[in-house]
Amino acid sequence: MKLFRRAVLPVTLLLAAGGSALGAEGTDTVVGTLTRGLDTVWVLVAAFLVFFMQPGFGLVEAGFIRAKNACNILTKNFLDYCVASVMFFLVGYALMFGSGNAVVGLSGFGMSAAENPSGVSLFAFWLFQAAFCGAAATIVAGGMAERMKFPAYLIYTAVISALVYPIIGHWIWSGQGWLAGLGFGDFAGSTVVHATGGWVAFIGTVMLGPRLGKFGEDGRARAIPGHSIPLAALGVFLLWFGWFGFNPGSTLSVGDGELIGRVAMNTNLAAATGAITAMLAVWAVFGKPDLSMTMNGALAGLVAITAPCAFVSGSAALVIGAVAGLVVVAGVALLDRIGVDDPVGAVPVHGMNGIWGTLAVGIWGRQSLGLARNGLLHGGGLTQLGVQALGTATVTLFAMASMGLLFYLIKRTVGLRVSRAEELRGLDIGEHGMEAYAGFQVFTTQ
Repeated sequence: MKLFRRAVLPVTLLLAAGGSALGAEGTDTVVGTLTRGLDTVWVLVAAFLVFFMQPGFGLVEAGFIRAKNACNILTKNFLDYCVASVMFFLVGYALMFGSGNAVVGLSGFGMSAAENPSGVSLFAFWLFQAAFCGAAATIVAGGMAERMKFPAYLIYTAVISALVYPIIGHWIWSGQGWLAGLGFGDFAGSTVVHATGGWVAFIGTVMLGPRLGKFGEDGRARAIPGHSIPLAALGVFLLWFGWFGFNPGSTLSVGDGELIGRVAMNTNLAAATGAITAMLAVWAVFGKPDLSMTMNGALAGLVAITAPCAFVSGSAALVIGAVAGLVVVAGVALLDRIGVDDPVGAVPVHGMNGIWGTLAVGIWGRQSLGLARNGLLHGGGLTQLGVQALGTATVTLFAMASMGLLFYLIKRTVGLRVSRAEELRGLDIGEHGMEAYAGFQVFTTQ
């Protein structure tokens, strides 16, 4: 109570006396300054939550792979955020938000005279966007886990952070981009972040090939169990928690709290129904309520609701999440059938459900909630759905083509995949000279 009197009461009295002491113009200035400060604090808190998703990704990926590669995947998660931060500062922010044309920004490199399209501090806005950039980059680590060279990964993460992700973001979020001009709706990044990362993971894992022993001579997929489901579960809960910064933080302002509240509610509902339907589906097909698939169902619901979270009702969020849970189960089965080895489910969770969530905007989205036009089920016809389909298809093809070319160049130069002996031994020893769990592996230098 004493803290309240010291911190809040003086501000309240100042505002109350504003009309007489400062005049109307002075009061507006004070209120505007306080509002901007409050919004900046909110965006910074949201950025911190998004950053907290980085250990979430790390724990999910480490838990879903074998112990001999846990140190390697955590190092990749750690370094891709570091590299993404530097590259987004030097190049990425300028390409994404700089003044330019409908395709790319051309000003503000190194944050010199950088544009600020938000109503908050430029530095807070940069941190929030840099955290998103790091999240897009780290999605790929899981899909290419247990056989990708570490130097190759560093090259990849530098390029996606500096060029590919920012260009896609410019199309949709800069206000100048060609997809933004069409009214494309992606509130927090189902396409910009998740479809981009998910489909880059797909082309990468196809070019890498499956892990040794993943597919038998008959072509049937074999299970390679992860070494720690508890670690993966903790990672999922951290990601779910961080998503309350990812989606509500994309409001970039506090306002009256109504929008933040609706986005947070929709985010939670979709995660819950995604987990439930994934569990029920895998239970019906395989006879057991598998926890790993249930957790991926929750992540799938979170990915799917990320684009429409501000544009739909709670009941729509329930359906969007429920469908996402089915998509991830079907997606995992499809990848196994076509011989694609995705150790953590990055493609079904982020790639497939990134597309599903983006299309859902065109089905359930409402103009009254900030979308350019009504979706299919609210009398808008197929127009918005068509724009959503065009946008997500273009982004997917651009991401896959550009990063596929990069992976090809890496493969022809420094190499993309570790040797057979190193893969069998484990990347922790071969790439980093250490073990995630010291004393549990026996190896020789001879």
